[in-house]
Amino acid sequence: MNSTQIKGNWNEMKGKLKQKYGQLTDDDLTYVDGKEDELVGRLQQKLGKTKEEVQEEISSL
Repeated sequence: MNSTQIKGNWNEMKGKLKQKYGQLTDDDLTYVDGKEDELVGRLQQKLGKTKEEVQEEISSL
């Protein structure tokens, strides 16, 4: 997963993440703008998953 992939598909991924994990808010998902590591960290906290699990989850969307 790289920043080009994230930015290119972000709106679609954001919608899928919100559908799959209803506890995520728009604020949680606005961290993508140049802050991929912060986004992954925030998702880790919210979802209780490891960094690798979060990255795999995003990549699979």
